[in-house]
Amino acid sequence: MREIDPSRTGRAEAALWMRAPMPMATLFKTLDVTNLVKYSRRRGCKFNLLMCWCVGAAASGMEEFYLLPVGDKLMQFDRLAVNAVVAARDGSISTCDIPFSQDLERFSRDYLALTGQVRDTGRPHDLEDCMVIGTSALAQYDIDGAVNIYAGVYNNPFLIWGKYRKKLLRAELPISFQFHHTQLDGVPAARFLDRLQGEIRGLKP
Repeated sequence: MREIDPSRTGRAEAALWMRAPMPMATLFKTLDVTNLVKYSRRRGCKFNLLMCWCVGAAASGMEEFYLLPVGDKLMQFDRLAVNAVVAARDGSISTCDIPFSQDLERFSRDYLALTGQVRDTGRPHDLEDCMVIGTSALAQYDIDGAVNIYAGVYNNPFLIWGKYRKKLLRAELPISFQFHHTQLDGVPAARFLDRLQGEIRGLKP
């Protein structure tokens, strides 16, 4: 992680949003997750794990996701991580940063090991050298989307989803995607969601 001059990036004009009192924006999209449901059932792989990997895969090909406003600075990262909210054994919840890898098997091993560690200890697992994409899965509940809080501290992009919906032979998942306007404009944010859909459809059961 290193500080960079916004004028030397493609986000030079957008850096003005760093001073805005409410710089977050949210997009909503319904994804076709049929492939993920099939893959999860046939391979015995957690649905949420697969969603997190697809999020990382979609973001990894976009340079905007390696930038993040932190306070009054624009920081550049070399690596990405995906964060998951974990229910601990004592009934509390905590968060877990999983380093993203293009290798799904490696990501799966890290996801299971790290979320298991957080579940057992109740302590968060943080990666400070990665640009972290937050996620929260309300998998037991049928929701259309959510707008997350903005506290002016956690500027990271964040996705929220609930329970997927079965429709004949298909499965659909409404999601919300919140992002800081310094990091992304509406067009690249929408492009990211299209890339996410592409990663999901490209996963062969």
